Amino acid sequence: MRFILNLVQTINRTMTSEILSNVRKVAEIIDGKKVAGDIRKELKREIDEWVQNNNNRAPSLVAVIVGEDPASKKYVENKMNAAKEVGITSKTIKLESSATEKDILNLINKLNKDDTVDGILVQLPVPEHVSERTVCNAVDPRKDIDGFHINNMGKLCVNNETFVPCTALGVMELIKRYKIKTFGKNVVVCGRSKNVGLPMAMLLHSDYRNELPGLEATVTLCHRNTPREELVYFAKRADIIISATGVVNLITPDMVKPGACIIDVGITRIQTEDGKTKLVGDVDFDGVSKVAGHITPVPGGVGPMTVAMLMKNTFQAAKSLKGTT
Repeated sequence: MRFILNLVQTINRTMTSEILSNVRKVAEIIDGKKVAGDIRKELKREIDEWVQNNNNRAPSLVAVIVGEDPASKKYVENKMNAAKEVGITSKTIKLESSATEKDILNLINKLNKDDTVDGILVQLPVPEHVSERTVCNAVDPRKDIDGFHINNMGKLCVNNETFVPCTALGVMELIKRYKIKTFGKNVVVCGRSKNVGLPMAMLLHSDYRNELPGLEATVTLCHRNTPREELVYFAKRADIIISATGVVNLITPDMVKPGACIIDVGITRIQTEDGKTKLVGDVDFDGVSKVAGHITPVPGGVGPMTVAMLMKNTFQAAKSLKGTT
């Protein structure tokens, strides 16, 4: 009888262990929407205090949008709503798609000289007849809250204090707030864009003792010309995978190390079988979430963080221009 009782207890313990093991296989969701909300609340308190206690005007942000791209309009609208929420005054200047590069540069020059403007962002993409790099470099580096000016990019590469591109900064913040270990860890960054992939890799690999503290990881930077078998090779060994390519289902469960952290920056609108559309990322979320330890959803992951970091950079610009940092 005692033998049977011991056997039943052993089976129960084994079943419980298996159940717990299966539960642990479901990745923890990194809730960018919630974290972004927390950051906006923090900024609201800081900005209110800065204005009330120091007799400062509210930080100000001007967005320039060229053309009629619906996605760009929506992005700018979201940014303006966030600005209002945290106490930043904002204005959107719309130019026709036929606006020349000279027209845009003249407007930027005017905003550069305007002492009531702290932050300037030119919503990308710009029309094909306009040089994106020329436009980004026309913004006063002190007001370049996107962090795209060549001076700010250069400072980032040598770990000087500067405006960090907002998406990369948002990913950094998520990693920190979810206490994802990076010191000595292997990280694969998929995507080498100057706005996301490259700054992300720079921040991850660099020394934490720098003026702009890095995360001390070992980074492999992959891109569109990395052969699939090589991407799989690197990804399987990664403790963290950050994908920013816009390639649907680029990251699949077979590529993911059990327990790895997956940050999905990609965003693509696809059509579903019922004729509707939805947003998806680079990652096979349903499959990978059964293998990974942490994962960001799309939407609701990195996207809200980008906007929150833009507000943070705007406040930083206002303080810097005021000489209070």
